[in-house]
Amino acid sequence: MTAKTIADIYKSRWQIELFFKCIKQNLKIKSFVGTSKNAVMTQIGVAICMYLMIAYLKFCGQLDLSIQPIIRLFSTHLFERRDLWGLLKKDPPDPIETQVQIQFTFS
Repeated sequence: MTAKTIADIYKSRWQIELFFKCIKQNLKIKSFVGTSKNAVMTQIGVAICMYLMIAYLKFCGQLDLSIQPIIRLFSTHLFERRDLWGLLKKDPPDPIETQVQIQFTFS
């Protein structure tokens, strides 16, 4: 093979290494739920979608935060009913009205 061909192959391989480094650093996949190819690809796909949605929120809201603090903020308030824009803009939380549940008494 020529030196140019070998250099092109190495350059392509380096792009793959950078892609996996980006996945490891940004997607925060600690372990895979399944071991099949489909399970791994699904988990990576979901993580990429989540990352892109947060990047889009950052872009639309013109936020000064980087993506990692936004992810931490969302994971901390995951099960709370809060206004996302208020949470991201650090406004005081507005109480979200919850529906009153009707309770029946049996006699």
